[in-house]
Amino acid sequence: MNMIILKKIIVVLGIIAVHHFFAMAFLYENNLKARVIASNETKLKKEADLILPDFGYKSNENSSRIITSNDNNIDSLIRFFNQTTENLKNAISGLSENQLQYKPNEEKWSISQCLEHIILSEKMLFEMAKKELDKPAQPSRRADVQQTDENLINIIADRGQKFKAPKELQPSGKYSSADAAITDLIKARQPVLAYIQNANIDDLRDHVNDYPTGTVDGYQNLLFIAAHCARHIKQIQEIKTDPNFPKK
Repeated sequence: MNMIILKKIIVVLGIIAVHHFFAMAFLYENNLKARVIASNETKLKKEADLILPDFGYKSNENSSRIITSNDNNIDSLIRFFNQTTENLKNAISGLSENQLQYKPNEEKWSISQCLEHIILSEKMLFEMAKKELDKPAQPSRRADVQQTDENLINIIADRGQKFKAPKELQPSGKYSSADAAITDLIKARQPVLAYIQNANIDDLRDHVNDYPTGTVDGYQNLLFIAAHCARHIKQIQEIKTDPNFPKK
C-alpha cells in the first residue's frame, strides 16, 4: 500500500477516534447528570415516604381551624407557626421530668419522645420544602392542587389514623426539661420563619409537586411543617389524659 495513502488512513482513523471519544464523553456526562437527577429525585421521594404517609382524604370536623379556606397570605402561614408554638408551650408548661418521660405502655411514646420527634421532623420537612421550592415554578399546574389548606391541616392533624415513625425519626426521649425542648423548637423554626417572611405568595403557589398525600404547592409544603406539630400536640394531650399519668 502506498505510504501516503496509509498515512491518510491513519489520520482519518485518528480523527474518527477523537470524535468518538468526545461523543462518548458527552453521552457519559449527560447520562451521569441524568442519573444524579434521578438519584436526587429518588432520595427526595424516599424522604417524603418517611415523613408523609398516605393519610387519606377525609375531613375531620373536630380538627383545628387555625387556617381557613379564605386564608391565602404569608401572615396566615406565620400565624399558624406561632400558634402551634404557643399551643405546644401550653401543653408542656410546668411538666416535670417524670411526667415528660412517662409512657402509657411500651408501644407508645412519652411526651419527651414526641417533642424530640417534632423537632427532628421539622428540620427534615423544611429541607424537603426548600428542595421543591428551588425547582422551577409550574404555574400551569396550579389546578392540580385539589386540597384546600384547611383540609390539608385536618388530614395531617387527624389522630384517628396512627402511623409508626421510621427509624430515622424515632426519638430516644432525650428531653428532661420542657423549656429545653421549646428552646430547640424555636431555634429550629427560626430559619423556617425567616424563609417564609421573605417568600412571595404567588411564587409559593406556583411551585407544585406530588407527595404520597397528593399534589400540593409550596405554601402547603411549609404549612405541613406546622400541621405535623399540631398532630403531635394532640398526641401529647392524649398522654396527659392517661389514667396513670403522674400527678407530678
